[in-house]
Amino acid sequence: MSLFKKFQPDWREDVPAAGSYRSIFKYAADKFKHPSRAWFEMFKSEFGMTDADFQRRQPGGDEPVKLDRPIALSAAQIDAFRGMVGGENVATDDYSRVKYGHGKALDENLDLRANVVRAAPDLVLHPRDKEDVKKIVAYCNEQRIAIVTYGGGSGVVLGNRADHGGVAVVMRTHLNKIVKLDEVNKTCLVQPGMMGPDYESALNRAPETFGAKQAYTGGHFPQSFELASVGGWITALGSGQASTYYGDAYDIVHSQEYVTPAGVLKTSDIPGTATGPKVNDILKGNEGAFGILVEANMKVFKHLPDNRQRFAFMYPSWEAAVSASREIVQGEFGRPAVYRISDPEETELGLKLKGFDGGVLNKLLESRGLRPMQRCLCIGTAEGERSFAANVKKQVSRIARAHGAMSLTSYATKQWEHGRYSDVHMREDLLDYGIIIDTLETGVTWDNVRNLHASVRAFVKQRPGTFCLTHASHFYPQGTNLYFIFMMKPRDHEEFYRFRADVVSKIVEHGGSVSHHHGIGRLFAPWMERHLGREQLDVLRALKRHFDPNGIMNPGGTLGLSRA
Repeated sequence: MSLFKKFQPDWREDVPAAGSYRSIFKYAADKFKHPSRAWFEMFKSEFGMTDADFQRRQPGGDEPVKLDRPIALSAAQIDAFRGMVGGENVATDDYSRVKYGHGKALDENLDLRANVVRAAPDLVLHPRDKEDVKKIVAYCNEQRIAIVTYGGGSGVVLGNRADHGGVAVVMRTHLNKIVKLDEVNKTCLVQPGMMGPDYESALNRAPETFGAKQAYTGGHFPQSFELASVGGWITALGSGQASTYYGDAYDIVHSQEYVTPAGVLKTSDIPGTATGPKVNDILKGNEGAFGILVEANMKVFKHLPDNRQRFAFMYPSWEAAVSASREIVQGEFGRPAVYRISDPEETELGLKLKGFDGGVLNKLLESRGLRPMQRCLCIGTAEGERSFAANVKKQVSRIARAHGAMSLTSYATKQWEHGRYSDVHMREDLLDYGIIIDTLETGVTWDNVRNLHASVRAFVKQRPGTFCLTHASHFYPQGTNLYFIFMMKPRDHEEFYRFRADVVSKIVEHGGSVSHHHGIGRLFAPWMERHLGREQLDVLRALKRHFDPNGIMNPGGTLGLSRA
């Protein structure tokens, strides 16, 4: 029988019905990426599944949203909001309340597939400008009405769940524009609801859009790039795939304007001051617990795509890959933009799924001492001024070869670029058949990378039938991150939740941070004090009391700062 006549699961390609639960939890309504034949065969082998298991889908959330949760606000309060933002910008229907009260956490996905809504706002507001936001916050503070903020809705840590009802304030509907591009200071004043692709496209076309002398880039490209807003990058402390050169969102945001119950704060644009602890830094990453971001002044960079230099290497071991990476990022000759090393299991699975685990390429790799389940893939790019980018690539190549790496030319990096934003769309196919894929990521210092990696992997692999793919993708002179991807077919959802919690505990126990770039939300809040210590968390709680004395901003335990 030919390959094309073998059983193939009926992967869904239908756009979710309007008003359905699936249209809320699916990453993008009209985008799909299905597991390859190799993936499909691997699932059957590793999870003890047969073709028959792929003929019965799990619940898919195709039903119309129906919310059995009465609105708790009074008619007078609803009328007051209509007076602030206009009646057309106030929504009370079930679908809007569920849509804008959920992100993209796996927990939310699993609930909505079963038509379960654990919490929802009473009202959805679409402010037209920052003056509307000021009115909303002042009124909610006076009336003790809870506020959650919605940007792109791509968060995966239960960060905007309306546990106390109240209002969801949607920023992307109207507050989605560039206010000013400043070529002298190389900054861009942008509203927080602008989506990543729109922001980057406007900067790339700056000569046409703003009459600028130069095309620019924002330098921030998270995997959620197509789905996340600029404000979300900042308030959740995101990190883009080119962060090793451009910096994390924390580094890129220059100044901000917030509306809080305690008043409006606009931080200084002056880049260097000795005026005490910087309130600008305190506001970054507050996840809506202090106030609402209404404008951000972002650093921008010259857009020079023709100067991009790509490279890829295969290291003989994880030890060699880590050592070389530390030497590269500490080399002081400049840093690569994209830089990523995959551990042996992730490397081997990647080769297998692309058919490179046998044949001529595998023989060549083995002849160079690059053996299966030891070798580690590295991909990367260098950006900036032409000679600068060329020199970074040259120095990376020199160090990689000194650590026994073999060049793979630029092919592997180009392949990764092709699918860099689309892999997330496979999640729905897997969940349709009870397979869970989820991620945990952590920051770690160089002296602890090997210990943390080995300890967490050892714990995960104790569970039979569990993949644990790991890579490092954000690099600093003092350390890196580890990104753990695990795939499993649990008996039920509760088994998965317990397993994930145990993995987080292992990460913290072995010296990793609770999160590196996904934020904390309500999901990881229980580990905040263990990670930060009570003294640091008490500082954050004191700030919460100052900015939000009545506890209306994103209440429900986000960041571990307020009651659950």
